[in-house]
Amino acid sequence: MTVLVIADVNRSSLATDSLAKTITAVKGLGEVHILIAGDDCEAAAAEASGLTGVANVLIAANPAYAHGMAEATAALVVSLSSGYSHICGASTAFCKSVLPRVAALLDVMVISDVISVIDGSTFERPIYAGNAIQTVVAAGNAPKVFTVRTAGFAPVQAGGAASLQAVSGATGDALSVWVEDKVATSDRPELTSANIVVSGGRGLGSEANFALVEALADKMGAAVGASRAAVDSGFAPNDLQVGQTGKIVAPQLYIAVGISGAIQHLAGMRDSKVIVAINSDPDAPIFQVADYGLVANLFEAIPELESKL
Repeated sequence: MTVLVIADVNRSSLATDSLAKTITAVKGLGEVHILIAGDDCEAAAAEASGLTGVANVLIAANPAYAHGMAEATAALVVSLSSGYSHICGASTAFCKSVLPRVAALLDVMVISDVISVIDGSTFERPIYAGNAIQTVVAAGNAPKVFTVRTAGFAPVQAGGAASLQAVSGATGDALSVWVEDKVATSDRPELTSANIVVSGGRGLGSEANFALVEALADKMGAAVGASRAAVDSGFAPNDLQVGQTGKIVAPQLYIAVGISGAIQHLAGMRDSKVIVAINSDPDAPIFQVADYGLVANLFEAIPELESKL
């Protein structure tokens, strides 16, 4: 069996962490090929070829595939799909846009958020906000198309020497056109790959108070997250949301500040290695999953904690 992994490339920059974790998830299936598609993507392809466990890197250098254009990329993947038993990618916004289109064009189902690959046809995925694990068997000989929830996988390391191969294929029917990208920049670690995450919830009370979370995160070299309630209340932007309808994280240390622990939020962070909760409500559900809990006024506890770091 041969697996085609779709790499997430943004402005010639490879999403290395999510790709490396996806390779770990699927390397037991057989030979792993990586598809790098976009404009000016040679550097990303070279970086991907250096990951261990990769046999071949396909480079589709074409402006039609730049800016994450899903229709064009899906057409490319389908035109290259012959000979591949599995087609997959990390559960990023890009792959979750491309792979359902690929599955539809191949007339197969897409399996989302795979957390375990049992064998070539059997996969596990969470349902009911992570409270149950569903085992899915994809019957038949058609390619298996799926996304991988990477939070539970360790990344493969650099040290490989995969071959590079230029490819070309279909570019779709131009149903949509790229207009512009608006990219938020930050000196903090990327939320889904950070070792430490400090998240704030509605208990902070206001956008101004959310600065307490940001200051603590900066002191610890951590990424900043937020609960859906905090985002809905306007305390933090959407791209910081952790949870079932946000980003999935599994850092070494997760600090939840003023977060009650709604099931929606727990679904996105419960795989964190060590969970610390700070909340004034001793009955808050977050304490049921926390390794360490501090029942305290966060407006006193956070500045004190920051001062001692």
